[in-house]
Amino acid sequence: MTRTRRATTGIIALALAGIIFVIPFVFIGLQAGKSRTEAAMLAFSLPKAWLFWDNFVAVVTARDYQLLLAFFNSSLITVLSVAALVVLSAMVGYVMQRRPSAVTGLAQIFLLVGLMMPPAVVPTIGLLQSIGLFKTMTGMILIQIAYNLSFSTMLYRAFIATIPRDLDEAARIDGAKPRQIFFRVILPLLKPVTVTNIVVQSIAIFNDFTGPLYYLPGRDNVTVQLTLYNFQSAYATQYNLLFMNILLVTIPPLIVFIFFNRQIVAGMTAGAVKG
Repeated sequence: MTRTRRATTGIIALALAGIIFVIPFVFIGLQAGKSRTEAAMLAFSLPKAWLFWDNFVAVVTARDYQLLLAFFNSSLITVLSVAALVVLSAMVGYVMQRRPSAVTGLAQIFLLVGLMMPPAVVPTIGLLQSIGLFKTMTGMILIQIAYNLSFSTMLYRAFIATIPRDLDEAARIDGAKPRQIFFRVILPLLKPVTVTNIVVQSIAIFNDFTGPLYYLPGRDNVTVQLTLYNFQSAYATQYNLLFMNILLVTIPPLIVFIFFNRQIVAGMTAGAVKG
């Protein structure tokens, strides 16, 4: 009876997951293969004639291949931001976990505030303008680091708590300096949580819409999410090209998530129980 109940629960869960996640993706794929007239009806039906390749070419070549520039900009922002986040948050999490003090306690409060408070857009724009980083890739990368540093640091700190302090002491007895202890002893052990952090932050930063919209205006600074504006207007929306654009923007993060979902779960739960 228990096995039957578990099997029934599993089937129901899979069906609900299919309805919530798979069906919307299928709907996007269907609209991306239709003509402009058919797609405007937003019907869940097969197209009379598949125009998938034609829509793909139209989206890629729109506005002098702006989508390719957007993929380059988004990839550049993502790679540099995530690389900085991994190094900085791992170092901060290590210090906060291994050296508790009044300073680290205050840092903990600031991290919690960073997780809870919404971004202050107008003051941030003013700050970027005052230091000459508004509308620049450097400014956008610094914004992404600032927005995501709290979560990454909490993730690393929880994982470092599971690493025995005896390793630090043994390395210190052998004459290793604090920097060597972190980079040669601790950092190699952070691989599970590092993979999780890289995947989670890469998807979040790559898919960020409001950040580039506020802090990175300009035709040459377009990112993948902002290209969705190309096929929308107040008078006529090209739904077939819009959905094709959505499909192209969604595929890279989806592939990353499919291949690394186990690592994400392992890294997120590794620090749940202190060893």
